[in-house]
Amino acid sequence: MKIAIGSDHRGFEAKTRIVSVLHQLGHEVYDVGTHNRDSTDYPDFAFEVARAVSEGRAERGILICGTGIGMCIAANKVRGVRAAPCHDCITAEMSRRHNDANVLCLSADLLGEELTERMVRIWLETPFDGGRHARRVEKIIRFENQP
Repeated sequence: MKIAIGSDHRGFEAKTRIVSVLHQLGHEVYDVGTHNRDSTDYPDFAFEVARAVSEGRAERGILICGTGIGMCIAANKVRGVRAAPCHDCITAEMSRRHNDANVLCLSADLLGEELTERMVRIWLETPFDGGRHARRVEKIIRFENQP
């Protein structure tokens, strides 16, 4: 699977670890940055990852900032993106099963390395359940596509 990933300066170290995990799992990675700890603006990276997913250049995206909230807000401004801020294994799993989330937003400050890696694995491996959940996601897509 092709995964777009991005972070601000606070998420740089976590992103570096996640990129390594993604490679170990056999995924193709499109790393939009940041590539160091210099101060940056999180929306720049959120928009780039979200566009990659929206335009089909990546199947899914992962974003990391201090809390994951700012990245999530920015990514969800891009049509076709369903970004979810996840803080444990259950939210990571359910964001896929029930919401067909295509962008995972993580906190660099509040999650440990082991939990972050577990969440990424769960999120990538969990399928969308479809059924009644598909009907609900379709309602979101229809609303989003209104003029």
